[in-house]
Amino acid sequence: MSRGPRWEHFHHVADIGVRGIGATKAEAFVQAALGLTAVITDPAGVRRESRVDLTAEGEDDDLLLLGWLDAIIYAMATRRMVFGAFDIAFTGGGVEGHAWGEAVDVQRHQPVVEVKAATFAELCVRQLPDGQWLAQCVVDV
Repeated sequence: MSRGPRWEHFHHVADIGVRGIGATKAEAFVQAALGLTAVITDPAGVRRESRVDLTAEGEDDDLLLLGWLDAIIYAMATRRMVFGAFDIAFTGGGVEGHAWGEAVDVQRHQPVVEVKAATFAELCVRQLPDGQWLAQCVVDV
């Protein structure tokens, strides 16, 4: 198994799972965000034209991931954007982050589906036995 930061999708009966893996919890959250974008379009093809500031709160790491992904989904829907790069910093009980992206271009991005929300299904943030961090949940499409 690769030890570098990465995102993955995993099977879910009706929706799709997004998973981020990284050396730190922050890196895993960023990779989960890239996996979220990848449900819609290839994040590598998204231009970094505009920065959007994001915040989320949560009582624990799982709820914080849920809030983080929902903040991204909300920003994509209300601004009609897709994002291809993220950064995040943990604050006392929350996160502050940034997403870089551009307006959706249907011809170029060829969006596959619309993500409606992050869900509690398979929601998990934890450190793996090899020391890496995992951040995952199922998103409603």
